[in-house]
Amino acid sequence: MHVLNIGSVNIDHVTRVDHVVRPGETLASTRYDSFAGGKGLNQSIALARAGAPTRHAGAVGRDAAWLIDRLKRDGVDVALLKVTDLPTGHAIIQVTPTGENAIVVHGGANLAVTAEEVARAVTSCSRGDVLLVQNETSAVAEAIRMGRRRGLKVVFNPAPMSPAVRDCPLQDVDIFILNETEAEGLTGQRSPEGVRAAMVASYPHAATVLTLGRRGAAYIDSSGLLCHPGFAVRAVDTTAAGDTFIGYFLAELLRTGLPAKALALGCHAAAIAVTRPGASDSIPWLQEVLDDTEAVPNE
Repeated sequence: MHVLNIGSVNIDHVTRVDHVVRPGETLASTRYDSFAGGKGLNQSIALARAGAPTRHAGAVGRDAAWLIDRLKRDGVDVALLKVTDLPTGHAIIQVTPTGENAIVVHGGANLAVTAEEVARAVTSCSRGDVLLVQNETSAVAEAIRMGRRRGLKVVFNPAPMSPAVRDCPLQDVDIFILNETEAEGLTGQRSPEGVRAAMVASYPHAATVLTLGRRGAAYIDSSGLLCHPGFAVRAVDTTAAGDTFIGYFLAELLRTGLPAKALALGCHAAAIAVTRPGASDSIPWLQEVLDDTEAVPNE
């Protein structure tokens, strides 16, 4: 079973700042770094490092050969990744000393994904494979619709949340993965209990994974609510924590079919990622997570 991720690929420009810049303020950074990033790329790398066979489809500019090589080195199949004359998508990220971040994203080539390319990617899959999509590329609605028709398990991470999400065929989604902000945008609720009530009422055949930052994550479906606490660690950079969780959660769910084990592994991997700087660079390998005995779940 494979995962097809139709997702974004970005160059992350990361500045270290004392605090997130305020309107009208000019702020000197204490450090600048450039990393491979984008929710799609991060999630593909997390999936591959967690042991899931992963294909990445999308679009990059001609300045992104190093990003393609990066995906290849991590074991991601990039045969479906298109190179265009548009600039590669990029993000400008501010990171504070406590690890919190603020991000501005420019879509660039990510918005050049066409319905025809989505169809070609989806038809490369077998029935029962997993389709993962976020909200940082074009043709998201088409991907969800075509994935359902092909018989794929459709996983949707509507990040960043926008009004366009409601125009997608959400009834075709098998698993929603939401943080609290995305959950509130979709349901008007933030608590696990409130999100569960709203999601089960609107999408009774789907499951929802709700990520709660340092408080862990929850798995929600019509049969109940399953929670796992976060891990007690000192955060350095939270940029790719959610993407790390998603990759590890899905990889473990594919391996075992057990949401409880998937939540535990996803939370553990994300806890390791936030102790390191960068986005994709912070994502641990599976053996690192299995060998880690220092991270302890919060009480």
